[in-house]
Amino acid sequence: MRAALWLISLFSLAAAAAWLAWHNNGTVALFLMSYRVDFSLNLVLLVLGLVVLVVVLAQQALSALLSLPKHAHSWRLQQKERAAHAALLESISSFMAGRFLRARKAAQTALEKESHLNDAGLQLDHAVSLRTVAHIMAAESAHALQDRVLRQSHLQAALETAKQGAVSERQTLTDGAQLRAARWLLDDRDASGSLGLLKALPNATGRRVVAMRMQLKAARLAGQPALALDTAVLLAKHRAFTPSTADSLVRGLILAWLSNMHDADALERWWLNLNPVQRAMPDIAAEVALRFVALGGSGAVARPWLQPLWTPLQSQQSSWTPDQLARMVQAMEASLADAQAPDARQWLARIEATQQAQPQDARLQYLAGMVCLRHQLWGKAQSLLSQAVKGLQTPALKRRAWCALAELAEQRQEPVAAAQAWKQAALVAQP
Repeated sequence: MRAALWLISLFSLAAAAAWLAWHNNGTVALFLMSYRVDFSLNLVLLVLGLVVLVVVLAQQALSALLSLPKHAHSWRLQQKERAAHAALLESISSFMAGRFLRARKAAQTALEKESHLNDAGLQLDHAVSLRTVAHIMAAESAHALQDRVLRQSHLQAALETAKQGAVSERQTLTDGAQLRAARWLLDDRDASGSLGLLKALPNATGRRVVAMRMQLKAARLAGQPALALDTAVLLAKHRAFTPSTADSLVRGLILAWLSNMHDADALERWWLNLNPVQRAMPDIAAEVALRFVALGGSGAVARPWLQPLWTPLQSQQSSWTPDQLARMVQAMEASLADAQAPDARQWLARIEATQQAQPQDARLQYLAGMVCLRHQLWGKAQSLLSQAVKGLQTPALKRRAWCALAELAEQRQEPVAAAQAWKQAALVAQP
């Protein structure tokens, strides 16, 4: 539509100009001494227009001629700048292709070309970024080639160059260089050095996912499960892992931290600091309870930790793995070792009711039999454990069941049955 309007306007102007020229009868008289020359007004206007056009064209030609040195200077700058950029791009592409020597050489070429530009008085607007990135690429290549001396040299040069930039540019380049340095130290298995660099980062940078991922790896490498666990929880909140991966990672870190616990009171305080989701993990709750009792803690304190998991344990639709179920049974058994506890009878009745509701579950048979054994209900214990050893698949539970049957046989003064039970326990213990 706009093009059509312009075309109509152009034709209208052409028609108006033609009409005025045809109906313009004016003349211009030029007196030269004793002569008089008459010109048509249309001719005079045409000549004036041509003169103005020639003057304008001559002015533009002269301006273009005078600006040739400046354009030549800009063209040389552009060519040298393009050469520096091409060298930097070649360094990046060669590094990605695994050609580290070529990448390092190309990065040094980019630095040399930028230096020549600077020496010639041609200052690029992004010279700081160009030099810093070139130094980092050279350091990356040196790191891949295990040349730590050259790597540190280029790293220091990159940090010094980054300080020359503007505020936002300086912060971005410095953070990038420090993150890469932390990664290199992590590759060198220097976990403490990597953690030191990560802690020196600004808070906003340290909370980025890439920084927290490196901190998690460094903390695990340095044997700091507390820091690793806190970092893993933050990464899970930022959805850096899938839910299943996050749960598995957090579970592994908690179990690793648990192995470093050697005091029951400290373990209790640590357990209370876990969030509800972590305390609801069956293997974590079971391992904590077993560790707590092994360190001399009271079963009465550990039982409330396991009580929320009792309902999933007795459910036939539970999604727990066999290993998780077995560890929970062991944890319940360890926490119910004291038959004189105020709630011992209640737990005995609860376990018996659950076992009777699921008479085919070997794990519940085992747990009920061991609890009856603690309460000196020898007959029930003998019957339940005899049934449990036929269906138990977990070697640890099966071995303990046979040992309990051997002890019961010794109490009944049946040496043959006791010897047979001890033999079965020994056979289960074999790999």
